[in-house]
Amino acid sequence: MRRQRIICGLLILLLCAQVRSACSQKTSGGADGATPYHLNVAVDEVSLTFHAADVHGAPIDNLRLDELKLLDNGKPPRKIVAFQSMTDLPIRAGILIDKSESMEEHLSSDKAISIQYARLLLRQQTDQAFVMDFASHSGIAEPWTSDAAALVAAIGEFMPVGKGRGTAIFDAINQACFYEFGKIQPLGSGNFILLFTDGEDNASKTSLRQAVDMCQRTNTSIYVFRAASEYAFSPGPKTLAELASETGGSVFYDDASEVVINNNLRTIEAKLRNQYRLIYDPAESKRNGSFHQIELTAASERIGDIVVRSGYYATEH
Repeated sequence: MRRQRIICGLLILLLCAQVRSACSQKTSGGADGATPYHLNVAVDEVSLTFHAADVHGAPIDNLRLDELKLLDNGKPPRKIVAFQSMTDLPIRAGILIDKSESMEEHLSSDKAISIQYARLLLRQQTDQAFVMDFASHSGIAEPWTSDAAALVAAIGEFMPVGKGRGTAIFDAINQACFYEFGKIQPLGSGNFILLFTDGEDNASKTSLRQAVDMCQRTNTSIYVFRAASEYAFSPGPKTLAELASETGGSVFYDDASEVVINNNLRTIEAKLRNQYRLIYDPAESKRNGSFHQIELTAASERIGDIVVRSGYYATEH
């Protein structure tokens, strides 16, 4: 009887070892380079960050879910997964400055606004920023840092690229979001691009939709200081308005007074440091590349403004 028990025990151990070996081969793909086994997980949840202000423009820090009305493509969500208040967030900023020919006369003022942000609003204990310049091509002038002096020095060296160069705004945004904001945890900070341009793109390989989609994936808003175009029927204003609205940002003017610009920068900071995160399952969750329109509106009289992106592309991740 004892021998039979021992044999049964050995058989059980051998069977368990075989099962573990088979599972390991499925997970790792084995040494022969076979297609690895992938665990299927739900990809239908939408993570939405937004800022809510009262009728006086001050951030609301005790918002309730029942004070909001959410529609995704005109339909209420199937399920609210989570609702969270986030206050005094650290900020991650990408400063993108257009150096192309059409922006030559605006470059000095754009540099001044960028330097003002770095010197006055960047918290060296918690915040970080990088600097990118672009025309037909883009490049990192200063990588991620909390050193305001390093940022100021990089910005101060910018010079116009001269004539005969195109402008690739969408390429620059895509590069900033994919390579820079893609390095960080997208939901652990207030992420934004401070973009200086007139919105006239004639050299990008990336489309506006692709640039917006990459910003949404990295939870990055675009705030634009727009230069007035010399062309009466320029597509620039429409392009910049779309970039801002679809990512939850805003458009300002780079030729405003110093007081107005300072207020604009502080408005950006307040919106990014005080946000809410709403995670939900949409009623329609097919990942077919279609655009989903988001409508987040107030159901309470104390809410004066809600800043949120206009939607998202239901692409496979």
